[in-house]
Amino acid sequence: MLIVRLLLFLSIGTIVAAALLYLFKRDRRYLHFIVLVGKFTIYLLAGVLLFFLFERLVLMA
Repeated sequence: MLIVRLLLFLSIGTIVAAALLYLFKRDRRYLHFIVLVGKFTIYLLAGVLLFFLFERLVLMA
């Protein structure tokens, strides 16, 4: 679960930094970057959680 927390904190920090840069520079590339980081985070979290589920199912069998 440490991996999940670390991933969440890093992605939230990246999104906040990109949002602040967007507020100062008004460049729409930062909004696109926020969306990409969000998608990547969701996919990676789903993969890690599926791995944890698979590990738990295999250990119970």
